[in-house]
Amino acid sequence: MKPLASWPAASRRAIHGVLTDIDDTLTTEGEVTADALLALDALRAAGVHVIPITGRPVGWSEPFALRWPVDAIVAENGAVALSRSTQAGALRKLYQQDQEVRAANFVRMRQVAQRIVREVPGATLSRDSAGRETDIAIDHSEYVQLPQARVAQIVRLMQDEGMNATVSSIHINGWFGDHNKLSGARWIVRELLGRELDEEIDRWVYVGDSTNDVLMFEHFPHSVGVANIRRFEAELSHPPAYITPAERGAGFAQVAQAILAR
Repeated sequence: MKPLASWPAASRRAIHGVLTDIDDTLTTEGEVTADALLALDALRAAGVHVIPITGRPVGWSEPFALRWPVDAIVAENGAVALSRSTQAGALRKLYQQDQEVRAANFVRMRQVAQRIVREVPGATLSRDSAGRETDIAIDHSEYVQLPQARVAQIVRLMQDEGMNATVSSIHINGWFGDHNKLSGARWIVRELLGRELDEEIDRWVYVGDSTNDVLMFEHFPHSVGVANIRRFEAELSHPPAYITPAERGAGFAQVAQAILAR
């Protein structure tokens, strides 16, 4: 990971879109601080698209999709997106899976969640689980601290049940289906902007903080980790190209400053 200051000016000048994780990337101690909000405002004012992509549930994401100056929020690791409707104060909800598939998967996911809570000591559903439609989340660092061995046990159990599983800075997420953060990014850029992300990949940057961002770090030539990604450094099969001096929301603000300084 190179220092953010080494990101070439020519590359920064070409950026017209930012894809970003939320927890511990935009947020600091669970809050979006003033510097991160100002960075979002500045990017919007400069005409830069901003789309957060998160493992958080769609229900949790709704108030932020209404208030933040972003094009959309892609929730539940790429499964569902929220964008502002033409009607004031309303949101449009988009899904990658049809209703029948979602309903069948929901039943299966509840069964897996019950098994995890029953079999793994200390395992508990995330407190935002009520807002989830297409995945399950087990808390490992937000309100409950699970040792790494338990985290690995939950990942294996999810995979044994045929689920995809990823570990964020706070949760272990599991879901059925082929979607992920990358497919969600491709999908929402197509849906909102009518463009193909891979055809203009050098004009987008991805910002993240943990192991569940590795697929994005690997795919995007312009990728940045906020400084707190150091805690996961040994576990990153593909690190981001650059790293910010500051952690969390302050680090995201530094990425925005680097883009706008072009």
